[in-house]
Amino acid sequence: MRAILKQHVVGAHIRRLRGQAGISVRTLARQTGFSPSFISQLENGLVSPSINSMEKIAAALGATLGEFFVAAADGEGGLVVRAADRQALTSGWSKARIESLSVHRSPARLEGVLITLRAGGRSGKRPYTRPREEFAFVIQGEVTLTLGPEQHRLRRGDAVTIPPGELRLWRNRARSPARLLIVSPANAGSLSSG
Repeated sequence: MRAILKQHVVGAHIRRLRGQAGISVRTLARQTGFSPSFISQLENGLVSPSINSMEKIAAALGATLGEFFVAAADGEGGLVVRAADRQALTSGWSKARIESLSVHRSPARLEGVLITLRAGGRSGKRPYTRPREEFAFVIQGEVTLTLGPEQHRLRRGDAVTIPPGELRLWRNRARSPARLLIVSPANAGSLSSG
């Protein structure tokens, strides 16, 4: 049975990481561009963040989204991640399920995430950037990728490499779920200094 991280577990982990970093709710809010109220609600398990929101918070706390999964689940994992053992997070806002496909141990160099976007799902409110290159492969369904100023309709089997700093936004405008495999360099915290 797959382990699903509940909102209160995610919130407690964010609070723990923020405490370890020695930063206040207001500081984390300022670093991520969110309101202190949103961060507080998130830490108390009252809201479901979007994929983009989780990535911003993880990066501000010096972690990747994949590393966040392992730490929130209090596990280190092995070299093999079985389908039944993947850590998962659901985002009501994004209408998505995010599953960590990677083992997060040094010297891991890559991180894999499987994202399932339900009908009407999207990765954020507006296009956003990431400080690292990403490779994405559409496993199932159809998605619209806003990449820079252009929109691309990607279907099963299509792939894209997104350079660091490029604006992107994933949307599922279809009636059926879409699944994306996203692979990126591990340890985004060291790539996003500043």
